Amino acid sequence: MDSYSITYAPVILAAAIGVGFIALTLTLADQLAPRVRSRGKDSIYECGMPTIGQGWSQMNLRYYLYAILFLVFEIESVFLFPWTVVYKGLGPFAFWEMALFVSMLLFGLAYAWRKGVLTWE
Repeated sequence: MDSYSITYAPVILAAAIGVGFIALTLTLADQLAPRVRSRGKDSIYECGMPTIGQGWSQMNLRYYLYAILFLVFEIESVFLFPWTVVYKGLGPFAFWEMALFVSMLLFGLAYAWRKGVLTWE
């Protein structure tokens, strides 16, 4: 037990120093920052022009679904690349594991396609 704590002591010390430094700098920035409130600073500012009407607008849910699908297939490529690099050394179990992973992703794609998420209107 003693050698275990000695082994990880530098890591714990570095993490504590890092967290302490971040907490200290955020606290100092909060305490030392000038606070001058004015109507101009509190107004909504976008593109150099004053806003007309309400500042909130509703977005179509499809944009989020496209983003989620993009992330799913981006993560798929992140997992597939290292797997293909070391494929020969992994054996047949790795092949079936990756086949299951890709089939789940294809199932998700088929589901999204069937629900009409991929149609752009």
